[in-house]
Amino acid sequence: MELHERIASSPVGETTKSLHDPFAEAKNRIHLGVIQDLGRQIFTTDTDVTAIRPKVVEEIRRRLSEEPGISREDRERLVEELTDDILGYGPLERLLGDDTVSEIMVNAPSDVWIEREGILHRTTVQFTDESQLRRIINKMVAEVGRRIDEAQPMVDARMADGSRINAVIPPLSLAGALLTVRKFGAERLDVDALVRLGTLTPETADLLRRCVEARLNILISGGTGAGKTTLLNAMSAAIPDSERIVTIEDAAELRLAQRHVLRLECRPKNIEGEGEVAIRDLLRNTLRMRPDRIVVGEVRGAEALDMLQAMNTGHDGSLSTIHANSPRDALARVETMVMMAGYDLPLRAIRQQVAAALDLVIQLERVHDGTRKVTAITEVQRMESDVITLQELYRFHVEAVASDRAVVGQLTSTGLRPGFLEKFEKRGVNLPSWLSAPAPAGQIAPPPARRAVA
Repeated sequence: MELHERIASSPVGETTKSLHDPFAEAKNRIHLGVIQDLGRQIFTTDTDVTAIRPKVVEEIRRRLSEEPGISREDRERLVEELTDDILGYGPLERLLGDDTVSEIMVNAPSDVWIEREGILHRTTVQFTDESQLRRIINKMVAEVGRRIDEAQPMVDARMADGSRINAVIPPLSLAGALLTVRKFGAERLDVDALVRLGTLTPETADLLRRCVEARLNILISGGTGAGKTTLLNAMSAAIPDSERIVTIEDAAELRLAQRHVLRLECRPKNIEGEGEVAIRDLLRNTLRMRPDRIVVGEVRGAEALDMLQAMNTGHDGSLSTIHANSPRDALARVETMVMMAGYDLPLRAIRQQVAAALDLVIQLERVHDGTRKVTAITEVQRMESDVITLQELYRFHVEAVASDRAVVGQLTSTGLRPGFLEKFEKRGVNLPSWLSAPAPAGQIAPPPARRAVA
């Protein structure tokens, strides 16, 4: 089936008349008519939207002139809405163009939410009906070479601008089509920008730069939307421009600025259930590509074993992220993922691999006021008996919560001397003098309890 035919066809059978738009039937009729007449011009791969737009507007105006009972004001509104629907993403266009919006969540045609500065807001944006929402979803996934239907009712894909879309339709979704769009700002945030935003302090930003330069293996941990990828992007700027970097991602989001960057993205199964290329496959292949650094966008499965082996076989300076609520939980998750690889490895052997491979865990959290904070910087030290010992270097202390829910606090040093000084010396990287100096009175936190990971 042609791309424009897939987009134009109604995926839900008969169009349900909208309760919110009295012109729903006319809009659907005109939309399908324009697609039928101009579809091949609109949806060719080299289409210049700016060039085709006047022709689409002209065709919409002609068809609207044949519709009785529509005022001039309503005609102009319908021309704009239909043009956005055909050439863009309909009601989502203005949200996608708003740089302050970081996430768009469509729960129903009349229930659209956004995230702005870490806070959820319900919008007045509405789709005409379920049919229009399904057409927009079909268009989004078709443009990236994917499809969504009853045989494949869930899609997770990356759009051309780097935004990530997730769509779920019946029968998996019981309440109709669901769409989530995670946007990424046009401006790539660096470490200095994260300091201005309050995610890091100047001291910890300087420390993390030096850790990357010293080729420490770093794991960034946090919940969904905590800013893990943003921090990973920012920290990667400290990698020397002369090094060969390979990035591996589920949906490509990283934007490294170095000259020698090779970007790999995994591939899901096709409609026949074949052709899958997993992150683990890409990671194994990467070891044959002579990388200086390996950056895994997110560790979420059996590839954790391959990542640990790469870190333990000369690929120092690797960076990755993981979903976890604390540094200790992050290590526990890595252990669980290694077990998913299918090898009958003793737990002690797995922990030895983890302790030998990882140097630093950075914990991120989205706090109550919606801001993202680094809440802990923790060193992975060694095995003692059957336990991985951790040493907390920095901890975020909440001092107060203001009346406007703003969290007041600071990321302070525990005053403990890090054990990775040898790697700094080996790479010729100086340790900041303030790191090894005693912390001010009242800011030294007790060492974390050394308890089993399991």
